[in-house]
Amino acid sequence: MNTPLENLGTDLAYQKAILGSVSRTFALTIPLLPPTIERVVGNTYLLCRIVDTIEDAAELTPKIKINLSQLFLDSVLGNIPAASFVSPSLEALKNYSNIDELDLISHTPTVLRIFRTFSSQDQAAISRCVSIMSEGMSYFHERQSPDGLKDLPEFERYCYVVAGVVGELLTTIFAHYSPEFAKRIQGHENLAIAFGQALQMTNILKDSPQDQARGVSWKPAHITQEELLKIAYSKLQDALQYILLIPTNENGMRRFCFLAFGLAVMTLEKIAATKEWGDRSGKAEVKLSRNTVWLFYGFTMLAATHNSFLQCFFFLASRKLRNYSATLS
Repeated sequence: MNTPLENLGTDLAYQKAILGSVSRTFALTIPLLPPTIERVVGNTYLLCRIVDTIEDAAELTPKIKINLSQLFLDSVLGNIPAASFVSPSLEALKNYSNIDELDLISHTPTVLRIFRTFSSQDQAAISRCVSIMSEGMSYFHERQSPDGLKDLPEFERYCYVVAGVVGELLTTIFAHYSPEFAKRIQGHENLAIAFGQALQMTNILKDSPQDQARGVSWKPAHITQEELLKIAYSKLQDALQYILLIPTNENGMRRFCFLAFGLAVMTLEKIAATKEWGDRSGKAEVKLSRNTVWLFYGFTMLAATHNSFLQCFFFLASRKLRNYSATLS
């Protein structure tokens, strides 16, 4: 018979393995964090990925997505057993093609067992994040359209419930770990939201041709591609300021944030250089090469603790974005 510690070890081994299967990027970045918060952030990512899997399932109607999202939220909050979410989800997703994401959903009880080992502070922060994300996505499920979101405020709201709230959560977790960061971030909490929104805007712009091909758009209607790039650039500027607030001796936290930030900068710069981007063919694709990702990963080892290196990288890697911003000002 396994002891609770042995069972936790088995659960954590699954968490590490499935993280590598569902996200190559986060499988790279999350292990950079200090061990005491790596487990928490990894678990949070998997919980958010379950919510995201429901949102991305093209075969599900908005009503089914809303019902499954509510069941998942209830299981996280402890209102129902996880099996009450898993069974209807697997039935609804029986034709879903991503076997890794299906495996993750089937192991929701495992992910939640790990979640319940965290401090009450961390559990409360994660529950808040999942609640806002799940309820927010349910709101937008009913409003998804090939024409895009209603306006810019709705676009910003969508980016908040999908990713800005994650920036808030990371800030809470980082502040629990680092008293110095907790002091520095006071009065600048809006930068945490911008950090998350910058990453989400990058994903929306990167994935827009594929989204359009399946009849969905998460971009705001009547806003040009150039204007969106300008908005994303502004969010990236705030995101950099957020990273600079992390103490230089917190190398892991800085590398974690800077790696995600840098990949977003390079992706948006590539989009800015692609004139035909955002057409409705669904064939265009902007993707960083594996070599580019690994080279930048190595660069973060050198640069993360030097503010001047981070600032120089952003200046040099965002020339076209900066030009767009200057032209439209």
